[in-house]
Amino acid sequence: MAEAEPAGYWTRKLEQLGLELPTVVPPVANYAPAVRTGSLVYTSGQLPMVDGALVATGKVGADVSPEQAADLARTCALNALAAVDGLVGIDAVVRIVKVVGFVASAPGFSGQPAVLNGASDVMGEIFGDAGVHARSAVGVSELPLDAPVEVEVIVEVEG
Repeated sequence: MAEAEPAGYWTRKLEQLGLELPTVVPPVANYAPAVRTGSLVYTSGQLPMVDGALVATGKVGADVSPEQAADLARTCALNALAAVDGLVGIDAVVRIVKVVGFVASAPGFSGQPAVLNGASDVMGEIFGDAGVHARSAVGVSELPLDAPVEVEVIVEVEG
């Protein structure tokens, strides 16, 4: 098992990068934003919400450009990290284990991996080697609230 960084390390790293984790997005249905079992935290799927509002809607490859969708995936990933922070504190993170992303795709759009790089890249920026993770990038026909992207993560935490 990997060891956690010194106390406050990830908080300081976020500050150095000029990043602030958002407020945990309240659930839109009957679920918890994140759940811990043993040394793993699983987040619920996070949408690109900012200040309680969905910042874009529609299909990637039609209504939303792949570049915009990658930025939205980054927002989703930060929302997922906020859910982890709200449950156990960001400084408890040992490593990012897996990122799963869903892309509401227009017919013929097959660039899901590039869209999910928005989430993967921010994990690498923040966590370095501890941010290297397994990943799935899945194209779907619809997402909740007509969101273009949804991201969930599995995180190993200390203890």
